[in-house]
Amino acid sequence: MTGNLRAVCAPLLASAAVAGIVASFLGAPAPWVLLWACLLLPLLALVPRWSPVRSGAVAGALGVAAVALWTVPLVWADGSWLEVGGAAAFWALPAFGAVALGGHLRRQVGLTRQAVRDARRDQQLELARDLHDFVAHDVSAIVVQAQAARFVAGSDPEQAVRALERIEAAGLAALACMDRTVHALREAAGAQSASVPGTSELPRLVERFEGAVLKVDPAAVRELSREADTTAYRVAVEALTNVRRHALGASVVRVGLRRAPAGIELSVTNSAPARGASGLLGRRRRGGTGLAGLRGRVEAAGGTLRAGVGEDGGWLVSAVFPAVAGPKG
Repeated sequence: MTGNLRAVCAPLLASAAVAGIVASFLGAPAPWVLLWACLLLPLLALVPRWSPVRSGAVAGALGVAAVALWTVPLVWADGSWLEVGGAAAFWALPAFGAVALGGHLRRQVGLTRQAVRDARRDQQLELARDLHDFVAHDVSAIVVQAQAARFVAGSDPEQAVRALERIEAAGLAALACMDRTVHALREAAGAQSASVPGTSELPRLVERFEGAVLKVDPAAVRELSREADTTAYRVAVEALTNVRRHALGASVVRVGLRRAPAGIELSVTNSAPARGASGLLGRRRRGGTGLAGLRGRVEAAGGTLRAGVGEDGGWLVSAVFPAVAGPKG
């Protein structure tokens, strides 16, 4: 219904109700008054569906009164108070039924709109987490490599060139993540979205992180659900990003995916950074969702996440997911 038609529903019902009440008490023919009362019922359903609450309430009250009272002049002369009340109550039932129908439709539309708003909000949060989990990792790599290249450019040009190559790779990875984000935004319009990376991308991820070592059990990968597979990759990205931010001097960084007694474990460990070493990003760091945000993702996939100091004084991040049988899907 267009906006103009919605705006006239309440005034139309109120005017028709007042006119009908006056006509019935002035002795209008009963068949015509009955037809008029029946025509008010659709309006009694439309007003609570479309009209503003205040004007709709006033018009609805007049409409219910008009339908309920149209028989009063017919039975007033020869009937008792009980008969008058019974006739009014009888005709009030369809009037209230029409109002209830319109109110129910209004409520359903409101619930649908709220569900759409919630879905959009969840999608926005999902995209924000994607940007944090993936783009922040690659951008931090770009900054670290650029700073390193600046320090060694004069003394070791070959190392500076290698740093520039790693900057290029990290930039391309960030662009790919942005492309996936754009595809996700277009998905609602029917476009096919790119898949979210999973543990199959771990070798490329670790390769871009200089000095990290990867050890993956292929059988463990096959026992991860699709949701756990992508979440495990997110955990690895976040953990490596934090290593680059806070433990840049760590001599050993290990990423592992293996079977564990509790399920399938994705772990990222790093040794304690050398004394005096600090992340080049430290002075520029701002708060983010980080591992606190990933914990909810891991738990949603049926797993558990823990992070803390390792046995060698370094840092350990471990996510354990339940093993599933059969292919991912």
